[in-house]
Amino acid sequence: MNLFNLRRTPPSLEDLAVEPCLAAADDGCASECLMPSVPRPQTVFVRGQGSWLWDSNDRTYLDFTQAGAANSLGHSPSVVVNALAAQAQSLINPGSGFYNRGMLKLADRLCRSTGSDQAYLLSSGSEACEAAIKLARKWGQLHRGGAAGIITASRSCHGRGFAALSAAGLDASGNRFEPQLPGFSQVPFNDLPALHAAVDAQTVAIMLEPIQGEAGVIPATEHYLKGVERLCRELGILLILDEVQTGIGRCGTLLAEQLYGVRADIIALGKGLGGGVPLAALLARGKACCFEPGELDGTHHGNALMTSAGLAVLDSLQEHGFLQQVRTHGQYLGQGLTRLASRYAQGEVRGHGLLWGMSLADASAEAVVKAALLEGLLLSATQPDCLRFTPALSVSKGNIDEMLLRLARAFSRVRTAQLQCRKGVVV
Repeated sequence: MNLFNLRRTPPSLEDLAVEPCLAAADDGCASECLMPSVPRPQTVFVRGQGSWLWDSNDRTYLDFTQAGAANSLGHSPSVVVNALAAQAQSLINPGSGFYNRGMLKLADRLCRSTGSDQAYLLSSGSEACEAAIKLARKWGQLHRGGAAGIITASRSCHGRGFAALSAAGLDASGNRFEPQLPGFSQVPFNDLPALHAAVDAQTVAIMLEPIQGEAGVIPATEHYLKGVERLCRELGILLILDEVQTGIGRCGTLLAEQLYGVRADIIALGKGLGGGVPLAALLARGKACCFEPGELDGTHHGNALMTSAGLAVLDSLQEHGFLQQVRTHGQYLGQGLTRLASRYAQGEVRGHGLLWGMSLADASAEAVVKAALLEGLLLSATQPDCLRFTPALSVSKGNIDEMLLRLARAFSRVRTAQLQCRKGVVV
């Protein structure tokens, strides 16, 4: 079957105006029983392979979100499927209070591959960030007179736990479930003087994303990140890098810190580590290794089934030429997006590897996402005026070309709707 010929029939402007159905049904199952979390279109997906998804009506979609970059090798990659199937037949979860081979092997592989001294395995990037905060404050109790302050960047995102929400510089309009946890302060991203001014005797760590994903794919400059590392070394405080999105090959290197030539004391990993299943890791180096038994635990942490997926992902990433291909295809994607942005008078294209963002000329990102869905293309909007692209690390140049064609049609559809000002069209 030639998937590139499975293009959707161009929808009408009235189709673009339709809001997502709030009570989507599939085989008699409706969505009313789900607690509201994120807005979802009525599409129900039933199958995926590589860069493609099929819905319950057997329509095909080209996926350039990949579960927010969690599906590092695409949908249902054979290496992950086979690893899970084989592991499930022998051992799934003996309990976090016992060793299993996958736990020991994955922790060892992560430490050897990243030059870390210790690793702890969790279920989500949010948990990894929360654990990083705990570890930094534990270190502050031991080595910095009880200092507990952590400086983060404005508009950052470190997850949805209480500590992570308090650490993040989210818009004040969002529900952050006040009161926040104390001990966090935010300064503008890529602003070294502001960071210098914010550090005081109560500061124990600086926590940053190498690329701010939710803020609109804003990369740190090399000068900035190296300056942050230098500041941490001079003052004797910890550098925490949240690599939940940028790690595990997403930027064309195993960790984004390698791209920038810096070295963190603590690293949070998630998303792509499990290749689509819930798996995350906390890495610590040198003086930051100070957790003791009983201070971290979780029912599913380091379970045999999930760690088998993580090992399969690492095996693929460390195959000869894989990360070079990510860099090559990432450059190809960035160039294609830049041409498209110029053609449709959009804004800046930013990113590294296979993590890219496109600023739009106006707040039409949601309209473009809806139009793209009707064209059989899945995209995400991180800001009202920004699109994010996180394809599978195994994406082909053919997939990229097809995505650019479908995105161009989505832009044309939104432009037409804007020009005609048709009632009900979201722009």
